[in-house]
Amino acid sequence: MTMLLYQEDSYLKEFDAVVVEVRENRVVLDKTAFHPRPSGGLGADTGVLLGPDGEVYKVTDTLIGDDKRVLHVVDKPGLKPGDRVHGVIDWERRYKMMKLHTASHVLAAVLYKKYGALVTGGHIEPDIAKDDFDLSMVQDWKSAFREAVEETNRILSECHQVKVYWLPREEALKIPGLVKLAGKLPPSVDRLRIVEIPGIDIQADGGPHVKNTCEVPGIEIVKLESKGRRRRRIYYKLRE
Repeated sequence: MTMLLYQEDSYLKEFDAVVVEVRENRVVLDKTAFHPRPSGGLGADTGVLLGPDGEVYKVTDTLIGDDKRVLHVVDKPGLKPGDRVHGVIDWERRYKMMKLHTASHVLAAVLYKKYGALVTGGHIEPDIAKDDFDLSMVQDWKSAFREAVEETNRILSECHQVKVYWLPREEALKIPGLVKLAGKLPPSVDRLRIVEIPGIDIQADGGPHVKNTCEVPGIEIVKLESKGRRRRRIYYKLRE
């Protein structure tokens, strides 16, 4: 398994690693700060790998392979197993996704607390995010979304700390409201990574987040859609 450095420090922009395997244009490292898709519903990190001879390899995509290793898609051949590389992520891209990711947790917490609404899907890219909720119990679901976004922005502006820590699986799953994804429990692992905004939200989550909610300038609705009898979708972006 690739060591996921971003799970310990979401603000790590650069790192050193060793090439473990090369699969055509896909490079496996012993550790990485690149966040892969589709993990956690976030888009993939991009950036560069600097080879031992100073050659620059652009990382155009990052994904999880069938064997759960992180694959760094590079723009040209040249790297080989045993090479030491220096990775640099596209921080502007990553930081936008971190802000939206933390905002998505607050939005989910607001809708869960008020309506018991569970998340049924979602995806985050730097410029826009989308989340699906089961809001079938709410007749005026568009107003529910608008009110939830207003409440989300109020909470974000209060500068709550975002805590990240690990708990044994059995202990973590006893926490009420930990799982807000409809019909989906966290992976069967011994320890779960917990992201908590004290007094606001707590979730099992493996992706990068900001340290404090006031780093998020707020969110604004781009579009609202009905995707069927039970699914209501909200598209949103960072407020400028």
